[in-house]
Amino acid sequence: MTPVGRLSPVLGCLLALTAGGLTTLSAAPFTLWWLGPVAVALVYVGIHALTPAQAALRGWCYGVGLFGSGTSWVFVAIHDYGYTGAPLALFLTGLFVASLALFFAVPFWLYRRVTSPRLAFLSFAGLWVVSEWLRTWLFTGFPWLLLGTSQVDSPLAAWAPVGGVYLLSLITALTGTLGVELLRRRWWAAAPIAALWLTPLALPSQWTSPAGEPLRVALLQGNLAQSIKWKPEGQREAVNIYTSLTRKQPDDLDLMVWPEAALPMFEENARPILERVQSNLSPDTALLTGILQRDGGDNYNGVIGLGNAEGQYRKVRLVPFGEYLPLKRLLADTIAFFDLPMPVMTPGAEAQGPIHAAGTTIGNAICYEIIYADRVAEQARDAELLLTVSNDTWFGRSIGPLQHLQMARLRALENGRYLIRATSNGVTAIVDPQGRVTARAPQFQATSLRGEVMPMVGNTPFTRTGSWPTWLLAGLLVLPGWRFNTRRSG
Repeated sequence: MTPVGRLSPVLGCLLALTAGGLTTLSAAPFTLWWLGPVAVALVYVGIHALTPAQAALRGWCYGVGLFGSGTSWVFVAIHDYGYTGAPLALFLTGLFVASLALFFAVPFWLYRRVTSPRLAFLSFAGLWVVSEWLRTWLFTGFPWLLLGTSQVDSPLAAWAPVGGVYLLSLITALTGTLGVELLRRRWWAAAPIAALWLTPLALPSQWTSPAGEPLRVALLQGNLAQSIKWKPEGQREAVNIYTSLTRKQPDDLDLMVWPEAALPMFEENARPILERVQSNLSPDTALLTGILQRDGGDNYNGVIGLGNAEGQYRKVRLVPFGEYLPLKRLLADTIAFFDLPMPVMTPGAEAQGPIHAAGTTIGNAICYEIIYADRVAEQARDAELLLTVSNDTWFGRSIGPLQHLQMARLRALENGRYLIRATSNGVTAIVDPQGRVTARAPQFQATSLRGEVMPMVGNTPFTRTGSWPTWLLAGLLVLPGWRFNTRRSG
């Protein structure tokens, strides 16, 4: 057996922890995208010498390394803005990380239980994407730090309009497993690696086409401190900031955007302020703003339009524990015991059309929703422009906002649409259909970002189909190594 096949279980777990950290380094803000395949290789090497329990431990260690380093901002949100003591915040963050790591532990256990070394490079890569699919939907879903997200700046990026982030994950994972085979002097592995990385050179650079004239947009960033936002002085400060920033904008704007819950009040209270602001704008200017809405006994996180705009959007994918309480019957008493705030938002309807503003159609994603590739693709099918509003103040000065921006960039690339992103304190940005940031406002400043965006028509293959072809392909890749007699696999 070659050296890459001889790893003790302890060394394998240490390498898995390291691989989790390397995956974080492959993503924003570090963007060392080439570490993505390396991380997969470190987890894959020698896995067939392990028992199913040992493989599960290796997967769990990888998850701890990944989420412990990549979602460290959870501690910031709980401690700094959830007003929770450091010991409890550290405990809750650790519980969050340990729980998410199970999304690798369980599939790795199953992998060793039902597969053999035969064509392992295929089945392991396929199972990796299956585990990402499970993490996207199971127990409310958390598709953060998907392996493919880091490849938005790599030569593989051209695959994104074809199959989305999960296809990028699959190709990255295949590169890692094939790389291990290559180190085992199985020289045939060089051919599929070359095919995966060279094919993007033959793919179209743009799948969609411009529609009409460019739109002049202004994205406002209020930089209102989260600590006072929901207090009376915070409400007054928010009104002053956004009305002042609005007055400084030129008269020839087509579209102005305020971020998520820009005015910390419900729509019925904010409406007179917004209408007064709109009355001072040009009749041709559309104003879109994130707003909280109340309908009967339900509260919604929405986007509404004023002036040259029609329609509204209500957030569908809510933040677990931040906007709603998953498994409420089981967790309500625990939340009450720790005296933590109870979220009270209601999800909007699944089927919502675009907002019509400034002569174009706009697909919407509020904050957390931008990380759901298929949700954004559904919006993009009927839209010429993508909009996401967010309150990234919860991240503080962590790496969270930059990770969030990277995922938004990938949504623009997947769907061949311009994307405009208005946030409370950064990163406010304009992204082109190739996923490139064309304009960006500085973080932690009250400012505005002006630029031009082009409405786009036509759908990429991913926009038309979503992720299901890649999920199906990933499942099929597991089958060649399937061992139907599993009694000896333990």
